[in-house]
Amino acid sequence: MIDDLILKVAGQQISGWTEIRVTRGIERLPSDFEIGLTEAYPGTTQATVLPGDACQVLIGGNLVITGYVDRYAPSIAPGQHRVRISGRGKCQDMVDCSAEWPNNQISNATGLSLATALAKPYGITVTDLSGSTVVVPQFNFMWGESAYDVLERACRYLKLLVYDGPDGNLILSQVGTTKAASGFVEGQNVLNASITYSLDQRYSEYVARLMSFAALNDIGSAGDVMGTFPDKGVPRHRQLQIVVENGQTPALGGETLAVARGKWEAARRFGRSAMLRLTVDSWRDKAGTLWTPNTLVDITLPSLKTTKKTWVIGEVTCRLDESGTTADLVLMPPQAFEPEPVLLQPWFADLITNAGGQQ
Repeated sequence: MIDDLILKVAGQQISGWTEIRVTRGIERLPSDFEIGLTEAYPGTTQATVLPGDACQVLIGGNLVITGYVDRYAPSIAPGQHRVRISGRGKCQDMVDCSAEWPNNQISNATGLSLATALAKPYGITVTDLSGSTVVVPQFNFMWGESAYDVLERACRYLKLLVYDGPDGNLILSQVGTTKAASGFVEGQNVLNASITYSLDQRYSEYVARLMSFAALNDIGSAGDVMGTFPDKGVPRHRQLQIVVENGQTPALGGETLAVARGKWEAARRFGRSAMLRLTVDSWRDKAGTLWTPNTLVDITLPSLKTTKKTWVIGEVTCRLDESGTTADLVLMPPQAFEPEPVLLQPWFADLITNAGGQQ
């Protein structure tokens, strides 16, 4: 079998699994797996796989997950011995464990330097595919927050996605621009598909407001509407007013946070209004590359009124069970995956310079 799954653990290479689930995604950290086999005789598996063991998962020779065994569950029945093993990528420690940082205050760090420092205690390296040199302004985090919680908040400010690679290390990236060698075509490689088109979470107009808390400036010298953003795909009047966090701190690109949030709401809700779930008959595209999260792919599904679309793979699950070898995928337009703009450290209106003087 060309795409047999091999689990490398404790000096062994175990294969012959009867059940396989391997899932990776750009909104999923860490990647994870669950595999099982049924043997007439226990063999060596029972004695040599332990929770906490470092492991690698390979599909057809391609590395897909590097991490640790979380759970090992053997069971017996008349004439049968079952083994189930589950685990997650190395970045599980960044998700499970509290962040380690002197004084819990971060200042003048790029996304790469911040992620590198947070990941260092766990032996995890970081790759920033965006090449961003933008500096994260000073912000504090609470005792007990996980390393991932801290990093995810900072990366929303930087407009970056956070996920892990097959080697178990951390990836910072914008929405992908790499395109798969082949797509998903009805009647060819698509076994089943469903798409949900929705309008209940979209609005014809998004109004971004910034509420003033200036105690000595109750009347105000300017309106609180920072921007209005239309969605022409909504056929009737539906307005959503967005009250943005206190402060007029600039977001990336010189925009205020309120403007960035308004644009994001319009784009994100449009992107999330079409979610495609499909099952295909192979784990790979026509070039032999495993379906990979954050990859663009062409879609031709006339029966679902979805043709000539190029969407992003948000999540991939490779499966093997009694129904055969399949891949389940979730795809949406690129706008669906844009990170939400965030204010890292609130600046209250009473402290903001206004009309040449500081209140």
